[in-house]
Amino acid sequence: MKLLFHKITNWEYWPFQVLYVPIYFLWAYYAIKARSIFFFNASNPQIKNGGFIMESKKKIYDLLPKKYYPKTILIRENTNLKAIVDIVVEKQIYFPFIAKPDIGLRGSGVKKIKTVSELREYAEKASFDFLIQDLIPFKQEVGIFYVRHPLQKEGKITGIVSKEFLNVIGDGISTIEELIYKTPRFQFQLESLKEEYGDQLYQILKKGEVKNLVPFGNHARGAKFLDGSHLITPKLTATINEIATQIPEFYFGRFDIMYNTFEELERGENFQIVELNGAASEPTHIYDPKHSVWFAWKELARHITYMYEISVQNHKMGVPYLDHKDGMREYRLHLAQNNKIMNF
Repeated sequence: MKLLFHKITNWEYWPFQVLYVPIYFLWAYYAIKARSIFFFNASNPQIKNGGFIMESKKKIYDLLPKKYYPKTILIRENTNLKAIVDIVVEKQIYFPFIAKPDIGLRGSGVKKIKTVSELREYAEKASFDFLIQDLIPFKQEVGIFYVRHPLQKEGKITGIVSKEFLNVIGDGISTIEELIYKTPRFQFQLESLKEEYGDQLYQILKKGEVKNLVPFGNHARGAKFLDGSHLITPKLTATINEIATQIPEFYFGRFDIMYNTFEELERGENFQIVELNGAASEPTHIYDPKHSVWFAWKELARHITYMYEISVQNHKMGVPYLDHKDGMREYRLHLAQNNKIMNF
């Protein structure tokens, strides 16, 4: 009951469908103006559906210069273990590494793989294509939202989110499970953590010892999001512009980046792109607990307006909107893919 009350009184935990209710009306308004429900398709012409639904992460990585992201390989559904191991060895990807769905769902299905047996289990359970990716060595993570009008040479950063991973700190007395119970944010993840760690949760950490239980900054997996928009500087904007303008026809989305120090990131050094998200990107700085739901709605409306304006301009320049029949087919495929990942 305490957890339920916490979820109700803290809007960041509200279901997506509830949080977005006011935004649906704005979307309907823009859809009427554009004469297409699926106007978002034109926001990033080189990414399938603009990056809103059914976009392949691997195909997005292929648009990026290789120096900006970790080694990544695509594994087709039902590929046998020997073939997977052979390509992992060939590409020189070492344990531990990350496995994740090629067409994802808000961080679901992402797992740190430490052994061949864990790889076998993941591959046997996965009813979808998935990626195997080098573990990024940097410890800090931010999400940087970027917007550029198609007629402009330079874009702008519209928000930054910094992320605190699901770390527990030992006191020399409590088990990891007991430490998880001390933080509601972590407690929401307890069932999935039990499935992943099992009896390891009964371990007692030394006083001050830090244990990272989820090695990626995903809100749905227990990370705390903090608004870092005050970190926007001309130097960082120039660096992100340099990266974004190398990506063909990319105008709207969020870079999720892991880095060493912020000063190095500003200079374009010692960082890697975890993912590049397109039209479905959220300005995730809204999930900072200090923000009200009114702030969240305002920011969501601002960014959907950017997406609409970019899509309309690209449409004027010859990029077609997704027609209704094709759009509904893509939406049904999206629902089916979501079910596969949720079942996984």
